[in-house]
Amino acid sequence: MMSQAQAMGLRVFILDQERTFADALAARLEAEVDVAVVAAVSVKPPALRPVVAKHTDIVLLDGDLPGGAAFTFCQDVSGRGEAPHVIMMSYSSEAERIVAAVRGGATAWVRKDESLEHLLQVIRGVARGETWLPPAVTGQVLRLLLREREQQRERERLLAALTPREREVLACLADGAGRREAAVRLRLSANTVRTHLQNLMTKLRVHSTLEAVALIRPELDRVSNRRGAGW
Repeated sequence: MMSQAQAMGLRVFILDQERTFADALAARLEAEVDVAVVAAVSVKPPALRPVVAKHTDIVLLDGDLPGGAAFTFCQDVSGRGEAPHVIMMSYSSEAERIVAAVRGGATAWVRKDESLEHLLQVIRGVARGETWLPPAVTGQVLRLLLREREQQRERERLLAALTPREREVLACLADGAGRREAAVRLRLSANTVRTHLQNLMTKLRVHSTLEAVALIRPELDRVSNRRGAGW
């Protein structure tokens, strides 16, 4: 005997800025015996705060939402326990945007002008644990991901070379504080902060505090997102 979830099929949540597209896609998917559309939501930033229905299996997310909202939302959804799979849908297939989607936790990227048969193939494949990228840009996407991985490892290596106090000074600068404010926050003298800055710039092989912050910012953000606060 089938459970209620099995009887419903794959539960799909559609989020798109185009109401006509969302409704049309929902109607076509509902015609499939193994797909159930939980909701089709039309929303535009900055009001992007939809709540994905419980027990959703697949989220079809508009990758063309302005201001990078789609990637932020994807990261939020993917970071939850028992998170649904996210399939980004877009009118383009730029490798850099696909990399951002993968980084945010997306499982697949599908162009909106692909056939319904193709989308269904991807949906069913993702439900089985598969991933899917447009074949024409897969090689470029993989190269970009590998390059990012190498850059991340280099940032981790540089960060590991800093002392805890040097990290605190750099974190203050990354937070927008000047040298004097950093000294007040950390209860250090201005001369001590200057010494820490000189030392950390030498270790990071940069010539200015702006370069130091720019170099290490991605790693600071990654660690901050993972831990919620601090280093």
